[in-house]
Amino acid sequence: MPFYDFKCSSCNAEFETMAKMSQKADRSIKCPECGSVDLSTVYKAFNIIQSKSNDAPSCPHLSRCGGCVQ
Repeated sequence: MPFYDFKCSSCNAEFETMAKMSQKADRSIKCPECGSVDLSTVYKAFNIIQSKSNDAPSCPHLSRCGGCVQ
């Protein structure tokens, strides 16, 4: 199950929860503060960590973006 970040439109609480995709689609996730289902999705930045083998070529943009995602 994925994690989702939400903001409650009723009380403005922000929270993260692990839920099924179907629960998000049918709006059955409730705010832990007030119980409202009137939630909006909050999109946050995330990092992807990739292991790199020693024989892989070095990314020419490593200093600008943190590396290539292959």
